[in-house]
Amino acid sequence: MALTFPPIRLSTQHVRVSLSTTVKKPSSLSTWIPASRLRFDFHLGLRREESLFVIRATAEQAVNDQSEKVDQANEDECELVSRLELTLGEDGDGINAYLVKAMKNNNGAAVLLLTDAFGYNSNDTRDFAYRLSCFGYNVLVPDLFQGTPWDKGSSLNEFKHWEAGHSPERVEKVIRTAADWLREEITAAGVSKKLGLLGFSFGGGHILEVLAKDTQDLYATAVCVYPTRLDEIPVSNIRVPILLIGGDKDDLCHPSKLQYVASQIKGSQARIYPGRGHAFVHCPNLDDDEDAESAFAVMKAWLHDKLVLSS
Repeated sequence: MALTFPPIRLSTQHVRVSLSTTVKKPSSLSTWIPASRLRFDFHLGLRREESLFVIRATAEQAVNDQSEKVDQANEDECELVSRLELTLGEDGDGINAYLVKAMKNNNGAAVLLLTDAFGYNSNDTRDFAYRLSCFGYNVLVPDLFQGTPWDKGSSLNEFKHWEAGHSPERVEKVIRTAADWLREEITAAGVSKKLGLLGFSFGGGHILEVLAKDTQDLYATAVCVYPTRLDEIPVSNIRVPILLIGGDKDDLCHPSKLQYVASQIKGSQARIYPGRGHAFVHCPNLDDDEDAESAFAVMKAWLHDKLVLSS
């Protein structure tokens, strides 16, 4: 059986590409469908076209007892996805990014995922991007910190110094590069949909800043999960609906701030989970965390409504 997916046009001549395909069950962030008996052979062909590269990929599945599950994959069993490591931008000014792309059930919608302070290499963030892609989305995760994310082993006393090295202007430049690339890709594929934004903690706060400055009308919606720096952002300039998610025990993102932001932006909503603190959605302590599952279902329905149905 041959699987094909739309070409990926890479707007740079310096691209690190690694393709891998796995089958993952999205009922839990850390539960995997056994795929040891699946074999995929990728055949990559590159050709130059107006200084752009086109990557074509096909996947062939070995006949085995898992094939029926893959063929009948739905929202209970993850579709096949491709994962690519990219470098976007010009010589000496490129940024690294991680792209997760639905191969079989691609809905044409693209989401730019802005990470927490631990960066785009975090397993929790990559698992979340993978899981979202299982439902048809193309998810791009840029390296907001250009190789210097916050180290979990560092003292909290050092955080302000680390944060000062990643000014809003510097992070905004990375986001703009990633958004421009992603927009160019979906436009080249003949898709007219706007982008979606999804962010956790540090990235969630920057989402509001990006939307407040979105004069190009690039984004259709956003999901902000326990965003920080809310006091520094003029929400009155935001013109698209936002879903805000947090817990009522979160000292870094007080629920009253989320509710206030939601009340100031037309069509926006705030979901507050009792007894929950920071990072419970994308870094759950339990495989079957009901609140994490609920939050994922809520944001998935939100993105489907705003990006898939409304486009």
